[in-house]
Amino acid sequence: MKNNIRSLREALGMTQEDVAKQVGVTRQTIIAIENDKYNPTLNLAFKLARLFGRPIEEIFQDQ
Repeated sequence: MKNNIRSLREALGMTQEDVAKQVGVTRQTIIAIENDKYNPTLNLAFKLARLFGRPIEEIFQDQ
């Protein structure tokens, strides 16, 4: 699953640590998601969508 987490995060001037704290995970989790090494749970995907103000479908795309 591809995602736009890195570009959305950078557009808002946020660090990986900022995003991690906002959604309640570790920085390593955000790194893994950005590098397509980890698919987030549905709960985490909703938290990320809320944080970035975008629909989940816009953040995560099936390959």
